[in-house]
Amino acid sequence: MKHIFKIMILGLLVITSCKTKKDVVGTNRIHNISAKKIINNHYSNKFNQQTIYARLSAKYRHKKTSATITIKLRLEKDKTIWMSATKFGLPIAKVKITPNRVMYYEKLRRTYFDGDFSLLSNWLGTELDYEKVQNILLGQAVLNLKKGRYNSKIENNLYELSPKKENELFGILFFLNPENFKLNKQEIRHPEKKQLLAVSYPKYNKILGEQFPKKINIRAIDNKNITTINIEYRSVEFNRKLSFPFSIPRGYKKIRLK
Repeated sequence: MKHIFKIMILGLLVITSCKTKKDVVGTNRIHNISAKKIINNHYSNKFNQQTIYARLSAKYRHKKTSATITIKLRLEKDKTIWMSATKFGLPIAKVKITPNRVMYYEKLRRTYFDGDFSLLSNWLGTELDYEKVQNILLGQAVLNLKKGRYNSKIENNLYELSPKKENELFGILFFLNPENFKLNKQEIRHPEKKQLLAVSYPKYNKILGEQFPKKINIRAIDNKNITTINIEYRSVEFNRKLSFPFSIPRGYKKIRLK
């Protein structure tokens, strides 16, 4: 059931980015502004809570494999990301991520993983670390936009940012909501490897002043293989006192992700 791990990890990469409602602001209300101002507004609206406690459902499809699972999410900013997956009310897997470590186990095949971000980075086709994962979790760009130079334009009623200097290995685009400057979509492409990771957000809710998604759609392409994951939040709480119980059961076999 390695696809359960993929659902949980891909879910982690997009859990708190945001998109406008379907009644998007009309083009006549969107003004051309500089990339610098778009970026400054994006960081002015960053996530300001300390913890997240949420329940969500996730539907996964890859080739002929499909699954629907329920996930509990707990996050303490800058410290820990924790997820527990169940199916039909029975626990099937757990993930715990800290700044230096990725841990996972699943019960059906009695396997586990305990290591750094390198294998996960290889599987997704983009370099990852805790800060990048958390930034996307919190609706922030995967890259530090203040450290680069970007072109901006209006595309489909959104602000689009693209690097002025193209990277030889990958291409990346950011689409931001003109109402709140939260991320609408991120796309990371590796043309040479024929890889694409695209995340879109069809709906979000406002909770304690924070923009938080209701639904998230993920599309990952690796050559001709397409993986889709649709996530829907059932409940969300901020600043709740959390614990992160995790221990790999005895007798489980260590796995290596590809």
